[in-house]
Amino acid sequence: MQSINRTHVLNGDFQSRSSSPVRSNLSFPVLPILPSPARDGYRNKSTFSVNIGADGNPKTVGFYVGTGREGSIVCVNGDHLLNMPEKHKQVARCYQDFIRLSSLEPCLLFHTGGHWREITVRTNAEGHTMAIVYFHPQTLTPEEVAVHKAELLDYFTQGPGSICQLDSLFFQESTMTRCTHEESPYQLLHGQPHIYEEVLGFRFRISPDAFFQVNQAAADVLYRTVRDLCFPNTGEDRERTKVVGTLLDVCCGTGAIGITVSPRVDKVIGIELIEQAVEDAQHNAALNSVLNCEFIPGKAEVVLPGLMSQLSTAGGSLTAVVNPARAGLHHRVVRALRNQSSIRRLVYKKITGEKFTPTLAVPVDMFPHTPHCELVILFER
Repeated sequence: MQSINRTHVLNGDFQSRSSSPVRSNLSFPVLPILPSPARDGYRNKSTFSVNIGADGNPKTVGFYVGTGREGSIVCVNGDHLLNMPEKHKQVARCYQDFIRLSSLEPCLLFHTGGHWREITVRTNAEGHTMAIVYFHPQTLTPEEVAVHKAELLDYFTQGPGSICQLDSLFFQESTMTRCTHEESPYQLLHGQPHIYEEVLGFRFRISPDAFFQVNQAAADVLYRTVRDLCFPNTGEDRERTKVVGTLLDVCCGTGAIGITVSPRVDKVIGIELIEQAVEDAQHNAALNSVLNCEFIPGKAEVVLPGLMSQLSTAGGSLTAVVNPARAGLHHRVVRALRNQSSIRRLVYKKITGEKFTPTLAVPVDMFPHTPHCELVILFER
């Protein structure tokens, strides 16, 4: 693939959304922050903890304030938070009322017993709401757990919690702090198994544990930025300009990047560790009638080296996008990307070495009311 024209990126695809690059001591330009279209109530996912409140009530639902070192941690409700929609706060308040009515104690520390744990609330732009309640069974029998599940279901469908108008209510019982659907299945107690969200005109299925950007409006900005850095349009018909080649989407999640980029490239190959996310990605491609995407389950450091050898023999140009978790990329993934000479362009959300050099950075404000931004960096070989 020919080298990217940075002048085109700076003055073309980003011209309508950015002013001049920010001056810095870096060897490459950093564009001004692309703002979030939504500032208040933008979060589509919130997880509320259960712990001792400021009044000493152990059945308080909210967020931790204080430090463990000083022993000053308390749980406070989130009603004051500007980034959270009212529906999330409403569900949290109702869950708090429910567990305070329950005969079971909350699970504050696994080794001290208790059962009721966090609740996650997910919403979409259409107003649909999914709630996931986490529960520690301790020594309860399945029959005893079933009684409390029934009480939870009744509360949110027939009782006071019905004011929340949940479209989905899930229940996960686990003896671990975090676990996957494969380790402990999410049990659908009520409603639909998924909600749906739209980004750049594509529709995506959201499962209980699926990763999706928490700011849907800013996700449009983010994925458009990634798309334009990977495959900037140079023709007059900007939306139909297509590049002959393959996009390699490492840590692809539910396929949002690959699917939104798919109209501009011959083929998309995504790699993702979580099998449920791969199933969602495959469903999302079919949902949008996208036929040029393939999603492979497995660890990137295991799948990628072998895949690279296949791609090198197949020929054609490659562009890579990497969007790893906070721990970053495994060294074997970095090595595989660097050793694949046909990769001329790499976009990293969140690698620099002998083989790639950063040439452009674009910050996107995904988290209004905080100092944090999602940073998209373009590397060239």
